Amino acid sequence: MELKKMREMTETELTAELKKMKNELFNLRFQHVTGQLENPIKLRDTKKQIARVKTIIREKELEKVQG
Repeated sequence: MELKKMREMTETELTAELKKMKNELFNLRFQHVTGQLENPIKLRDTKKQIARVKTIIREKELEKVQG
């Protein structure tokens, strides 16, 4: 997902997206342990996307406090 689209989302949408990504990360880890994961780079990419979503959520929280 693009960063621009993420910034336009509401906090509830971002929270739902975060939950979806964490679930995907769990599934990828499970596949990795069982030897079924074909592309281990997906693990790294998913972790980075989770960090991006968390950062945007935090930015929105700070905007509320400051603004």
